[in-house]
Amino acid sequence: MLETDASTVLTDHQRPAGILPSPTVEIRPVGGWVPLNVKELWDSRGLLSFLAWRDIRLRYTQTVLGAAWAVLKPLSVVAVFSLVFGWFVQVPSRGLPYPIFTYCGLLPWQLFAHTIVGVSNSLVTNQSLLTKVYFPRLLLPFSAAIVGMIDFLIASLVLIGMMAYYRFSVTNHIWVAPLFVLLTILLAIGVGLWLAILNVRYRDVGHMLPFLLQGWLFVTPVIYPSSLVPDSWQIVLWVNPMASVVEGLRWSVLGVESPPAFLLGLSVGITAILFVSGLFGFRRMEQTFADEV
Repeated sequence: MLETDASTVLTDHQRPAGILPSPTVEIRPVGGWVPLNVKELWDSRGLLSFLAWRDIRLRYTQTVLGAAWAVLKPLSVVAVFSLVFGWFVQVPSRGLPYPIFTYCGLLPWQLFAHTIVGVSNSLVTNQSLLTKVYFPRLLLPFSAAIVGMIDFLIASLVLIGMMAYYRFSVTNHIWVAPLFVLLTILLAIGVGLWLAILNVRYRDVGHMLPFLLQGWLFVTPVIYPSSLVPDSWQIVLWVNPMASVVEGLRWSVLGVESPPAFLLGLSVGITAILFVSGLFGFRRMEQTFADEV
């Protein structure tokens, strides 16, 4: 309970006329599952925009090429993959030119990886802000997700250019592509929120994350088609929600065979569980962040 110095307390007959007594405000921590308080988040949307713009500026400040790095990084990775896996190893690419096959898979993967890294580090990198002022803590991971999305939109222009170069026309399923992008963002935020919670207490998460993402990349059909995986391991492949995203985006953009509907639904369900549980888990632990960070 907020306390007032006894020397400043006025009795009713000593208080000047027209001045009402100050209300007593009692602040208690919320127990159990904490509500998301969507209204508070919406009211703070201006702060969300400011945080996202600040992160974008910091990302490319004092760089010669600036936002061009959002294009150069995936292009350089595709060049290496095309040389090693497309030329030397001769990995099949479902009848597509290997560069566009890989780039279409690498786009959602890089959005996923960059968002996870940004969200998981959002509390630690904003330590001074967390300990000085109150604001909805969910704004920090959400602003990190916005930065990854902007990089994705810039890099997507290269895919459009590659489609024109290889003379690929837009498929009838192109309208589904934004849904797969949304699935990628929700999955990355869900996983990133759990990692952010752990990262506040255990800084080992920051050291473990690169190895986790590297292993996750190779169990996702980015550099190879899902048809290369034996039938007995297909269910293991599709439990990974990013497999559905990568293959689904290739289907909607390039017109390859669509992922199985049942296994796609399984990936959507897993993503929903991770996202919702991450939100409520983050809100539940939010009151300890300032003390532990």
